[in-house]
Amino acid sequence: MDRMDTYKQLIFGAKPKWTAILTATACGASALVLLLKWFEHHQSWKKIQRAKVRREKSLQRAEHAVCQFKESHPETDTSLILSLALAELSKQLKDGTLTPQAVFHSYMEKTLEVNRRLNCCTEVLLESWDQLEDIDSCKDGLLYGVPVSIKENMGYKGHDSTCGVICKLELPATGDSVVVEVLKRQGAIPFVKTNVPQGLQNYDCGNPIYGRTLNPHSPQKTPGGSSGGEGALIGGGGSVLGIGSDIGGSIRIPSSFCGICGFKPTSNRLSLRGASSCTRGQKSVLSSLGPMARDVDSLALCMQALLWDHMFTLDPMVPPIPFNQQVYQSSKPLRIGYYENDGYTMPSPSMGRALRETKALLERAGHTVSNPQPKSDLFVIIQIRAWLNTFIRHITLFVCYFRKGGPVDPCLRVQIIPYRLPRTVKKILSILLKPIFPRIAAAMESLRGVGSVQDLWRQHADVEDYMHEVIAEWRRCELDVLLCPMMGPAYNHNYPGKLTSAVTYTILYNLLNFPAGVVPVSTVTAEDEEELRHYKGNYGDLWDKLYKKAVTGGEGLPVAVQCVALPWQDELCLRFMREVEMLVRRRDEEMREG
Repeated sequence: MDRMDTYKQLIFGAKPKWTAILTATACGASALVLLLKWFEHHQSWKKIQRAKVRREKSLQRAEHAVCQFKESHPETDTSLILSLALAELSKQLKDGTLTPQAVFHSYMEKTLEVNRRLNCCTEVLLESWDQLEDIDSCKDGLLYGVPVSIKENMGYKGHDSTCGVICKLELPATGDSVVVEVLKRQGAIPFVKTNVPQGLQNYDCGNPIYGRTLNPHSPQKTPGGSSGGEGALIGGGGSVLGIGSDIGGSIRIPSSFCGICGFKPTSNRLSLRGASSCTRGQKSVLSSLGPMARDVDSLALCMQALLWDHMFTLDPMVPPIPFNQQVYQSSKPLRIGYYENDGYTMPSPSMGRALRETKALLERAGHTVSNPQPKSDLFVIIQIRAWLNTFIRHITLFVCYFRKGGPVDPCLRVQIIPYRLPRTVKKILSILLKPIFPRIAAAMESLRGVGSVQDLWRQHADVEDYMHEVIAEWRRCELDVLLCPMMGPAYNHNYPGKLTSAVTYTILYNLLNFPAGVVPVSTVTAEDEEELRHYKGNYGDLWDKLYKKAVTGGEGLPVAVQCVALPWQDELCLRFMREVEMLVRRRDEEMREG
């Protein structure tokens, strides 16, 4: 064989060998990727199973303790205890008519029963029995002996605060959150954590770890979110007082859907230290912690208990402003603004009727009610852009979580799809949709997010200008408070992920950082359902059609209104809520007697 033949053999004979090596390497790499993905999913599955075992053990131990207490204290009148409002319950605990042990075990028993129906609890805090044994050391506290439920993301030493996200499992808190610590110092007993949607980024209530929570009034309906477990537990009678969080309506929506009262204070009125989040560091829209309960007086008592020196010492970043009881108890006539339609999402028939009836009650009671109209153009251009830009950053974090092996909950999956589209695709879609569906086109354009630090600063400046414009209009109209619609009735499951557009009535007051609360005032009637059949919405687009489907089948479900005040006038907002509640009760009593 000559030299040329040797070269040819080396060159051409080696080609199949290198091809085989490259093919084998590619196959091996693919197999390794698949193996790693399988391993991640397997590890996630094992984490979920361990979390479920922990929850089940805590529920079983709680049930055993309740049975033991009932056997040794057969005289306990559980139904009487559960019927008491927080103020009366607290009074009877302080004067010794009721014991903390009787109250605690009565609510624990009811919580276990409600959880079996609604799947609203993520775990029982077994340390609460240790606190119960030493409760007399806090006898002077405003909430002495009161069992309190807390949202899953609230820090409690030794327990996870997952926000429904798997990668946060098995990372127990090293200490109590400030709010939990203050509650304990005031004699309250945090006894159970409640369920949330995945990442707290939806107003449905389900996640891959703890499953889906149901509405206490109808299992076909969602309890709302993200404080959905709290809403379901309190609405089902398993808790007299709960703590939730709100960044877009997360206290107010489940309160409305479950027929209870909820209050979102001015952000940073209550300390956020120790409350877990998937979006820590974003400042476009501020979160708030706040109370949820069956009546407004309970909300006020909770705020009074939390707003004291111990909170201001634990978190010096919270303004040291104690609760103003004088403002809350005032009976001075109010100047009230209201609007029935923000020009973006048309209220359901029951929402509109509830607002009009409440307005009439307030006018008959001697309050002045006027009708300043919101500016829907600013609403779309500024508010929606700011909110959705914030969501873009949130979803980026979610993608990281999911790549670690975590599945996406069905209630969130539809919501994520448009957020993950490339910016160019979103731009093209917004142009194509604009002539046919201008509202959806504007939202798609907003979903492109901010492109630079300067854009983010410009967004913050736009929001600041908008806040000042709204406050100036408020002053011009000489308003004390504002009455406006509240989302409702409760949606059918899985619709919240398709209808992020419908939260306009709540997210506005997160953007503005105004205190806002929810009071149930009515229930859906057969006439409302009939009128809903003809609902077209403000735009007649896909979102309006989905909204109609979401609220269909709501006869008998609660309907609420929303009460709003200027920043740091939290007590005035609560006073307005109490006025609405009192007038509605009086009306209902007159109707029953008549």
